This record gives sequence, C-alpha cells and structure tokens, in this order.
Amino acid sequence: MREPSGERFETLVRIMERLRAEGGCPWDREQTRESLKPFLIEEAYEVVEAIDEGDPKKLMEELGDLLFQVVFHAQVAAERHEFTIGQILAATADKMVRRHPHVFADGTASTAREVLEQWEHLKREERDASTGAPASALDGVPKELPALLRAQRLQDKASRAGFDWPEISGVIEKVEEELGELKGAIRDGAPEGIELELGDLLFSLVNLARFLNLNAEDTLRKSIGRFAARFRYIEETIERSGRRLKDASLEEMDRLWEDAKSSGRLPPA
Repeated sequence: MREPSGERFETLVRIMERLRAEGGCPWDREQTRESLKPFLIEEAYEVVEAIDEGDPKKLMEELGDLLFQVVFHAQVAAERHEFTIGQILAATADKMVRRHPHVFADGTASTAREVLEQWEHLKREERDASTGAPASALDGVPKELPALLRAQRLQDKASRAGFDWPEISGVIEKVEEELGELKGAIRDGAPEGIELELGDLLFSLVNLARFLNLNAEDTLRKSIGRFAARFRYIEETIERSGRRLKDASLEEMDRLWEDAKSSGRLPPA
C-alpha cells in the first residue's frame, strides 16, 4: 500500500503558510528570495554530503530540508501572486512527460545516450519556441555552478552536439600540450599568460575525467578529503609530541604524510 505522500506534502505546505502568516515565525516572515539563496545552495550540498557518506537516514533528513526550501520559495511566489506550488508540480509533471516520449508517447530511445540527446533536442526546441531565437547547445548550464562541475556539464553538452574527441588518446595529448604551454608561460613569467594556461590545463583535465566516466567535482572533493585527513594526522602526531606544527621540519611533516598515505588514512565519516 502506497504511503499517503500527497497528504503529507499538503501538511508541509500548510506549515509553510502558517510560518509566513500574520503571527507566524518572525524569521520566516522576513525572508526573501535573495536571503534564501545561500540556504538553498547549502541544503543541496548537504544532500550531496549525505550521499557521499552513504547514510540513508541522513540523506532522508537532508532531502527533506531541501524540499522545504522549494516549498519556501513557492510560498514567497504565491504571496507575490506569481505562481503556486501546485503550478510548479503540474509544470514539472508536464515537462517530464513531454521530454520522455519514448516512455509516454511513440518516441524511441534504447540507450541512455539516446535519451540524453533526445532530451537536449526537446529542450532546445522548447527554448526556441519561448524566445523566438535559436538556442545554443550549451544553454541550460547555470553560471553559478562550481567551476569544475560547470566545465564538465558544458563539455557533456558539446559532446552530445558532436564536438568531441573520438578517442581518449587525443584528450591525453591535449592535457600534455596544455601542461607544456603552462610551463612555457611560467618560464616567461607573465601572470596573465600563466592564469590563462592554468585554466586551459584544468579544463582539459576535466575533459579527461569525463572521458574516464568520472565526475571531476566529486573526484576533487575526495582528494580534498584525503588531504585534510592526512594533514590532520600530521597535526595530531606532532601535537602529541608536545610541539606545534610550526616547530616541525618539512622533512618530518613529509615523512608523516607518507605514513598517513601508506596506512590508507581516509577522511572521517
């Protein structure tokens, strides 16, 4: 038997209305779209963190917090007589049906790649119709995304439009080429050139991650976690000897780093 999710969703909406109403919560009542933006982003990242930790209970809680942010924004819009949570749900349902013709209509798509290509095609058609101008294949990637994630999403879209390397060997050669150009810029000592070439190298490395079916953003976050855990090991080890980090030599810190690395020390869960 399916849980009464509709009733519970309606309860959440009513709670949000009460919080924003006269005599409700002073903090909730004074919030605006602009003031809520940081919380929306924070809650999304907490969902990602819960997924990484593999904790279903925490994931459920964080998804609830993210959902509440959506309901919050819908309530603000309703108060401004712009749209309601019901209209959001209806528009989203219509969009999902429209963009899955291989499921809900007579469209065909037998692979995940074909589904994505079809999705992008339909999305561009919708944007063309709404703006009256041809849409770019790169449209739809928010500028506010973290740089690595945005780079990979743009590369994904360009690839689906046919702009891509045929083999990974070309991607690796491009990485090596960009590294060589960065070394040349460093030798020249031109700050602008160094920045440009470093950016190109990072972009090429993201493309390599994409070819390897890795998420560059996740890959870097995991490396950051390993770095932080190993550095904390260095700090803790030196502090247990009654010294401060600045009292240790680089050689000692490097040895402790290798100890942490060889022991497979990972970030705390």
